[in-house]
Amino acid sequence: MKRIINTPHAPAPIGPYNQAILKGNMLYTSGQIALHPETGALVMDDIKAETEQVMENMKAVLKEAGMSFEHVLKTSIFISDMNNFGAINEVYARYFNEATAPARETVEVANLPKFVNVEISMIASF
Repeated sequence: MKRIINTPHAPAPIGPYNQAILKGNMLYTSGQIALHPETGALVMDDIKAETEQVMENMKAVLKEAGMSFEHVLKTSIFISDMNNFGAINEVYARYFNEATAPARETVEVANLPKFVNVEISMIASF
C-alpha cells in the first residue's frame, strides 16, 4: 500500500498530485519549484536563491518521509536555460556528499510551471 507524504514545510500541491508517495522503502517525490511554503511567493531573486529554495522544499519533503539527502538514489533536474547549470550545480552540491551523491540527469526544457528556472524531483530509499 502506498503512503501519501505531505508537509506544510514545503509548498502545497496545486493540482491532483501529492508532494511524495512512499511505497515500501521507496520514495517518489513530485517536482519542487522555488515556492516559499509559508508565503506562497516565488523566490526568484537569482538562480542560486531559487535553487536553494527548491532544495529546502525537497529537504522538507524528505524529512516528512523520515529521510534525508543521504537516502536519495536519483534526481531529475529540469532547467529553462543550460547557461544556469553551473550556478544550479553549485547550490545542489552543498546538499550531497560527493562520495555518495545520487545518479542524476539535467535537462533543458522550454518552460516550467509558473515560468520558473529550475524544478527538481527525486527518488529515495531507506
